[in-house]
Amino acid sequence: MNILIIGPAWIGDMIMAQALFKRLKREWPSCEIDVLAPDWTKPLLDRMPEVREALSMPLGHGQLKLLARYRIGRQLRGKYDWAIVLPNSFKSALIPFFARIPKRTGFVGECRYGLLNDRHKLDKQKYPLMVERFVLLGGALPKKYEWPKLIAQKPHLENFDLTKKVLALCPGAAFGPAKRWPYFGELANLCLNEDWQVWLFGSDSDADIAREVNAKTNNRCMDLTGQTNLAQTIDLLSVANAVVTNDSGLMHVACALDRRVIALYGSSSPDFTPPLSEHAQKLWLHIECSPCFERVCPLKHFNCMRKLSVEMVASQL
Repeated sequence: MNILIIGPAWIGDMIMAQALFKRLKREWPSCEIDVLAPDWTKPLLDRMPEVREALSMPLGHGQLKLLARYRIGRQLRGKYDWAIVLPNSFKSALIPFFARIPKRTGFVGECRYGLLNDRHKLDKQKYPLMVERFVLLGGALPKKYEWPKLIAQKPHLENFDLTKKVLALCPGAAFGPAKRWPYFGELANLCLNEDWQVWLFGSDSDADIAREVNAKTNNRCMDLTGQTNLAQTIDLLSVANAVVTNDSGLMHVACALDRRVIALYGSSSPDFTPPLSEHAQKLWLHIECSPCFERVCPLKHFNCMRKLSVEMVASQL
């Protein structure tokens, strides 16, 4: 059986989707799984042994481009027996429909009744975890399912000193500033003074945040933000002794690499996207206004993160 997955566009969501891939492989060991997703997700999919091939999705987020989706669908005709659509948007269900894949599974979403023929109605109260919602699309939710686990490749470490413990800090969060803990610089100073070395991870968009963190340490951190691609970031994170991170895509990557993770929550909730690892510790004050799921603190005080002290985080290290 050949299965096409229409994959999500966020790092964390793609990591959590691996729980579905594992479930499919466990129940149908001979099935072949291909994932149609943006090119930048390929380093993640390349490190998931359940995936046969990462197919390039050339259309950007929010682009309908009906004719382009029709052409992609036509190219895929006759290749798949089952399609599982993870995003809930109308446009994400078009390609499997145009590809005439016999079984097309997904949540009802945005008026997709004509596009999907194996429709699920999501009970958000019964299934609060995003990872469970993904696994559910493979059939009834099993009592146990496997958490994501990436297989890292050995990184090139010629320019790195591993004589000291490595603390990885991930101070960014693509969703917005309400997810970003403000004391990474203070934590870095504390750990540097206790003979850790500190590596900063993130994308180009996190570079300014990382510079602010590093400036508080007199530039004693190794700033890798914007200096490494996603593949290199995955492999370098795999050698870290501990990772402190906001609720972000890199948090899910670190958990899938089985690192010791301290995950910091403020505007978001670990009841929806928890760290999926036995070696992870989540810190969440759960104050009255949290979670608000806003990109910027609507009350302007940012107490959900501001009152999460350095001492509270350092005690977990």
